[in-house]
Amino acid sequence: MKYIYHLIFLIGCFNLLSAQSDRWQQEVNYKMKIDFDVDNHTYKGEQKLRYKNNSPDTLNKVFYHLYFNAFQPGSMMDERSRTIMDPDRRVGDRISKLLDDEMGYIKVSSLKQDGKDLQFEVVGTILEVTLNKAITPGKSANLEMNYEAQVPIQIRRSGRNSSEGIDYSMAQWYPKLCEYDYQGWHANPYVGREFYGIWGDFEVEIKIDDSYTLGATGILQNAKKIGRGYSDESAKVKGKKICWKFKAENVHDFVWAADRDYVVEAKMTDSGVKIYYVYQPGERTTENWQNLHKPMNEALKFMNKNFGEYPYPVYSFIQGGDGGMEYPMATLITGERSFGSLVGVSVHEWMHSWYQMLLGTNEALYPWMDEGFTTYGSSKVMNHLREKELIPGSTAAIHPNEGNIKGYVNFAKTGLEEPISTHSDHYITNSAYGRGSYTKGAVFLKQLEYVIGENAVKTGLIKYYNEWKYKHPNVNDFIRVMEKVSGIELDWYKEYFVNTVHTIDYGIDSVLIDNDKATKIVLYKNGVMPMPVDVNIKLINGTSQNYNIPLRIMRGNKKDDGLHVFTIAEDWPWTHRFYELIVPFDLSEIEAIEIDKSFRMADADRSNNVWVKTE
Repeated sequence: MKYIYHLIFLIGCFNLLSAQSDRWQQEVNYKMKIDFDVDNHTYKGEQKLRYKNNSPDTLNKVFYHLYFNAFQPGSMMDERSRTIMDPDRRVGDRISKLLDDEMGYIKVSSLKQDGKDLQFEVVGTILEVTLNKAITPGKSANLEMNYEAQVPIQIRRSGRNSSEGIDYSMAQWYPKLCEYDYQGWHANPYVGREFYGIWGDFEVEIKIDDSYTLGATGILQNAKKIGRGYSDESAKVKGKKICWKFKAENVHDFVWAADRDYVVEAKMTDSGVKIYYVYQPGERTTENWQNLHKPMNEALKFMNKNFGEYPYPVYSFIQGGDGGMEYPMATLITGERSFGSLVGVSVHEWMHSWYQMLLGTNEALYPWMDEGFTTYGSSKVMNHLREKELIPGSTAAIHPNEGNIKGYVNFAKTGLEEPISTHSDHYITNSAYGRGSYTKGAVFLKQLEYVIGENAVKTGLIKYYNEWKYKHPNVNDFIRVMEKVSGIELDWYKEYFVNTVHTIDYGIDSVLIDNDKATKIVLYKNGVMPMPVDVNIKLINGTSQNYNIPLRIMRGNKKDDGLHVFTIAEDWPWTHRFYELIVPFDLSEIEAIEIDKSFRMADADRSNNVWVKTE
């Protein structure tokens, strides 16, 4: 009998270890109804959600985001926007000047758990809730809420009466349950940065004046009744108000927009995804929006092939917001743009479907893993569209993402750079956040092509997507995928490039005659961050020879970089400032030598990267 008990004990230990190693995910399913009053820009809402606790922890509290509360004088967003060194021009001091009927709010009137009233407190943009009954591991709770809200004038992302005349851009509009993960609760106040959410199913009913047309996340369930481009049939509904019913499965947010002048054009892609183009017709919009489908169709094919299959049946490009902002199955973008700009913002926001909507990295902690990866990916997509001549007047770049490398290096020289491990809300300047999250985040991937090879990165991105979608990965999860596909240790790369602001600078110190018709090339490391080094040797006969010098701490080397054949040289110990590369060419045979001819290393000073023979 004791052997059975031992076996049960071992099985229990194995299950416990498995549970600890598996990245569990919470689950929440929303059923929401709102009745919208367009005269007062207010709405009353009913929300029913079922929250399942898949964590190993017992939850005694829950928290909700009340994002609209940020648009009130004296809010944290208001204070931050007025005191930061370089305020967002869209915000500045505008929140401080809002009148009572211009500000935003979400006021919760009742909240019940399994039918019983709960105690709660509003603290800025967070609703703190004490549960009557703790939610134990594996159990669920039903939470029912009634609330009323007022839509603020358009300032940041959400609001009414945008600069382009869109009536309502409804992002961050409902009480949203905060995420609880392996790091605990993430009840971050809304001060203007990024988002994090729980995957689940949304059923949303929006009752609004019948003069408005909507675009939204998900699939319109009563399309035949609504018509208006969502169905070939004419709308049959009559009356002052129409109820729009949307459903979206396995998403972590829901956005919608409404306007009295919207037109909706539905077009099918070759990949089987239906795209809705929702915009105000006019001289600055109609032609560009009607021509947008061809590049978007090609973009989706490229993104599916290079970054993973888009899993949802629809996507909506909706004119609205204050620039471009991504949401599940939809984006809000300003629409009065040149065609190239419209394509660019559309590609960028759709690319977020991979790195935020599907992978769902915590943008507060790792904004660069969304914005940076999206910037890297969209640069590749845009270059592909240029090669296909789908953006008139625009030509493909020889080195995509080179501009991001130059932008990062130039900003690093200002002394304002902060580590990209900084929490989104706690950057000292908006510039440091932008350059770090968007630009350096893109460089992180582009430079990784230099370290482990372009083909390894391409393979790794597909593997990363397939293994970690719907799981909220962090930087360690990503690095482990890249280590597995490349066979190279990469902890040093993450630690230096993510957690510090140390820069890279390699140079050619001297080129000398060596014995036996060989040449000695002395290289030096002038920057703090170590890197492998690619050296190109151009011979006077017109041919070139390439050498790759791995770092000893990599415990391996790239096998193929997708660009050229190279010879592997002896490892460079990162502690050594100088390195001697002996090549089997007489000095008289060499015309020029260059470090990183491919422009993929973020070298802070490229003036010392080239040696040219002088007579």
